[in-house]
Amino acid sequence: MIDEALLEAEDKMGKAIEACRHEFGQIRTGRANAGMFNSLMVEYYGAPTPMQQLASFQIPEARTVLITPFDRGATNEILKAIRESDLGVNPTDDGNVIRVSLPVLTEERRKEYVKQAKGKAEDSRVSIRGIRRKAKETLDKIKKDGLAGEDEVERAEKELEALTKRHVDQVDELLATKEAELLTV
Repeated sequence: MIDEALLEAEDKMGKAIEACRHEFGQIRTGRANAGMFNSLMVEYYGAPTPMQQLASFQIPEARTVLITPFDRGATNEILKAIRESDLGVNPTDDGNVIRVSLPVLTEERRKEYVKQAKGKAEDSRVSIRGIRRKAKETLDKIKKDGLAGEDEVERAEKELEALTKRHVDQVDELLATKEAELLTV
């Protein structure tokens, strides 16, 4: 029972780390990356559709993304979705592909992205602490109901704290990497 609570907490914390990685992947750095478009939804025949389902992405240069729509009829909607996004880019359509050239990030914009990354990292830490709290409540209930001895529960609580610290440290590492990536000119 104690092991199940710890395994569940570890699994959920791992998912929180993956969500953090995903969130960081959507923050634009100076280099092109197809992950920037992951959160963009395109109005396709009246239904919001993820852009990855409508086009393929190529990155021929460090600051250029080529988007090839599978259906040429969706081109205008894809252009509209990119322009209305918070990416700060202006796509061009040359008839076959949509070309997105990423401008060089200004110092102010870099700092704004770092601030955004720190906010996402804090959200992940809060999520991990929430998972710890729920697991601790489960352990306390096990102890209260007499399903396990006090020593076992204390050992599990220490394990839970170590688990939490390890996952929070992973978030901090991801943040440090993303910050370095953003601040590198």
